[in-house]
Amino acid sequence: MIYWLNNAGASSARLYRESFGAPNVDPVTIPSGCSIFPHEIITPSRRWTEQRFRNLRYWGEPEKGGHFAAMEVPELFVQEVRSCFAGMEL
Repeated sequence: MIYWLNNAGASSARLYRESFGAPNVDPVTIPSGCSIFPHEIITPSRRWTEQRFRNLRYWGEPEKGGHFAAMEVPELFVQEVRSCFAGMEL
């Protein structure tokens, strides 16, 4: 409703059109981590993720949460972020 009231519906949909129209599938070589929350909109498999993210350092599959995990389960989200970066050299 917020998008329609201020006439921003088209601009909010632009992100999805550009993201799914011709997605970038270049390999990512920097150290990366991934948390797959069970109620996420799209849940990539670990096999696919490892093909794209060549230096995957962390993989988490929490039991709760979804697309807005930081708001839905903030403690669990922070725990995932901390677990991810605990094993990385910064």
